[in-house]
Parts: sequence; C-alpha cells; structure tokens
Amino acid sequence: MRITTLNVNGIRSADRRGFRDWLARATPDVLCLQEVRADEAAVEPALWRPEGWEVRWHPAQKKGYAGTAVWVRQPHSARFTVGNGHPRGDEEGRAVGAHLDGIDVWSLYMPSGSSGPDRQAWKYEYMEHVQPWLDALLASGRPTVVCGDINIAHTAMDIKNAKPNEKNSGFLPEERRWLDGLVKRGWRDLFREANPASQAYSWWSNRGNARANDVGWRIDHLWATPNVRVKAVEIDRHASLSDHAPVTAEVEVG
Repeated sequence: MRITTLNVNGIRSADRRGFRDWLARATPDVLCLQEVRADEAAVEPALWRPEGWEVRWHPAQKKGYAGTAVWVRQPHSARFTVGNGHPRGDEEGRAVGAHLDGIDVWSLYMPSGSSGPDRQAWKYEYMEHVQPWLDALLASGRPTVVCGDINIAHTAMDIKNAKPNEKNSGFLPEERRWLDGLVKRGWRDLFREANPASQAYSWWSNRGNARANDVGWRIDHLWATPNVRVKAVEIDRHASLSDHAPVTAEVEVG
C-alpha cells in the first residue's frame, strides 16, 4: 500500500500547479492532505468529489484556513472519523481518519507557533491533547499510520541549520522532546527508519532561495505503530505543488 502525505498550502493553489496531473503519476492508495484552506462551496465538484476516490474533507470553520482531508483510492473502501476530540482543533479541521480493511490512516495538521507566543501556546495545547490521543491509537492494536505536517523537525538531521534554529518554533527542545516521547512509547518515524542516513527535507521557506539551495526542514511525517511494515519512503522534492513536498511510504500489514 502506498500512503502519501502533502501539505497543499491551499488545495485550489495546488490544483493550479498541477495537483491532478501529479496525482495521476504518483498513484497513492491513500492520500492525506493538510492546509486545504477551502470548503465545498469554494472547490469545483470534480476536485471535491474526485472520480475513483472516496474522500472525506475536514475543512476549518474559518474560511480559507487550515483543514485536512483523506482520500482513499477505490476499490479500497473506508469509513471515516472526522476530528480527534479537541474542540478548537476540530473547529480548525486538524484531523481526519480513514479506517480501511487492516489499517487506519490519519491526516493530522499540527499548528505552527512561528508567528508569536500566542500561536506557540496553542501549539503546545494541541500537542498536549494529541499525545494521549496517539497513545490510545497505539493501545488499540490496530495497524495505524498518522501522516501530516507536524510542524516539528525532530533532530539535527531533519533541518539544514540546526544550531541557529534551536530557539525557533519547530525546533525547540520541548517540541523535539515531545517527539522523543512518541518514539519511546512505540511510534516509528517511517522516513527515518527507511532512510537512516538521509538528510532530506519536506518544507522550504519562500524566502532567500531556500528551496533552490535546499535549506529546508523535514516537518512532514508518517508515524506508524509497530505492526506496520515499511518497505520504502521517499520525498518528491520536485513536485512543486506548494512549499511542502509529498512524502510517500510503501507499507505492508498482515
């Protein structure tokens, strides 16, 4: 099974950049999107209800903001769960899950704290909620992959300039310890497991030719329970659908 995660930074913007052509080439079985920034009224029907897919969108109540989606390619069939139980997070459309035969796949969009202390406080609040939610997913015993823009680079291998960013949101010690805790409890970073020596990135600032110079951060993740086998994980840094790159994992269960 191929599972892809992508922060589209606006589904309409990504579509103008060739999202549907890219999707035809990439052929994921499950596609997790973040920051869709649109509701049904704003998106053409052929994109909102694409032929050959079962799709569940979780748009934010605020227009043009946040939101997630999970797409399941037919003939796979799924039931869906919208939200993960945090009132503000669910209002912002930050989580949606697909329950397939043998595996659950979630699209998760963690807040960014980079714009100031209030946003960082909200990020910490959501992290505090997400931790026991992830613990419950792990304890269920269901093979599960949680995909998304986590807005945290875990180690110095996941960011081009580690030392200068140690006091910046996304690479703060508290945030990195939070990911350490997930690993200790049994969650696996599939990209790092499949590519132990690779210093590759999934997001680049729009400033300073960061993408051209590959000055990036790996903040888009696929985290899996122990009963998911990973075969390969790759970052498609040339897709150019947004400031993020698609990350795709080949996994097996059963």
